[in-house]
Amino acid sequence: MSPGHPTDSSVSAAAPRETFVLNVGPQHPATHGVLRLKLTMDGEYVLHAEPVIGYAHRMHEKMGENRTYVQFLPNPSRIDYLSAMHYMHAYVCVVERALGIEVPPRAEYIRVITSELNRIASHLVWFGAFLLDLGAFTPLLYAFDDREKILDLLEAVTGSRLTYCYYRFGGLCNDVDEQFIEGTRAFVKHMRGRLGMYHKLVTENLILRKRLEGIGVISAELCRKYGATGPVLRGSGVPCDVRKLEPYSVYPEFEFDVPHFAEGDCMARYKVRMEEIAQSLRIIEQAIAKLPPGPVMAEKVPRVIKPPPGDYYFAVEAARGRFAIRLVSDGTEVPYRLKLRTPSFSNLALFGEAARGLLMQDALALLGSLDLVIPDVDR
Repeated sequence: MSPGHPTDSSVSAAAPRETFVLNVGPQHPATHGVLRLKLTMDGEYVLHAEPVIGYAHRMHEKMGENRTYVQFLPNPSRIDYLSAMHYMHAYVCVVERALGIEVPPRAEYIRVITSELNRIASHLVWFGAFLLDLGAFTPLLYAFDDREKILDLLEAVTGSRLTYCYYRFGGLCNDVDEQFIEGTRAFVKHMRGRLGMYHKLVTENLILRKRLEGIGVISAELCRKYGATGPVLRGSGVPCDVRKLEPYSVYPEFEFDVPHFAEGDCMARYKVRMEEIAQSLRIIEQAIAKLPPGPVMAEKVPRVIKPPPGDYYFAVEAARGRFAIRLVSDGTEVPYRLKLRTPSFSNLALFGEAARGLLMQDALALLGSLDLVIPDVDR
């Protein structure tokens, strides 16, 4: 919150001020998608911010209730297309939990490797786009250059570069080869060097620090109020990570830290994501070193997927926070209910309260620090 900013209370107590309503979006570079922000402004200060959503609603939950379990497999990766592997992971895991399927160890390790590569790719998109919002163009070119290396690796095993349908109920559609393993090792080495360059070029840049430090402060209590998770919550000092608190897959077998910073400002959220890239590299390196031999598909997976009647739940740590699926089965080939809990929706919900009193340019910095994917909000 900027010093000397007007607030709702001060405006009402003093003489009436002349305000105006500014629409940011739904087609606007700073919203990164079809998001509309209805801002009530007093000069350059935000008095009230109202996110208007729904422009990209695609009815994924309803589609989940009108398709068989197998037919819905391509959908999860299209909810948050930058964190596609994690969403696919959650979907196959909730069905595997319902069916009692045990996934082979090799498949679990490969799921972790590909998911963490996807996390890094997602953070690189955020890194480049966020700095572009702030007026810096060069980091975007470096970030997308590094992301291309990840996409090349994932394309070799999945056939896709953005929305993946690689996981299957009980494992994977195909194994990785030695070329993928060596390429991943080379990328880990390369990316560690690039992180050092990013910190010198960007993190230590005085202009960036002035734009982010002390700006857009979000308290841990505000995060709890709106259900914010992921880097937004960890940037407010809460070390909450599904991989640690509700361990799944083979994550318990790896050593990694949960980066968190207590400042709660835009800079803290920036540092969380940059540290998470380093931790993902650490996980990938361990997974490659421990990758066991064996099959990548479980035996005796039913050809027709009909989970027993019941209520099932599974959560993963996606790039933007906690993604969870609640599956209600009535014993047929089609889910009775498929409820999706997406992190971008909850993270956006706090924007109105957190942006109050900020300068316009600081409000856009706050918005960028939330790392929103709008189809993830609208679903």
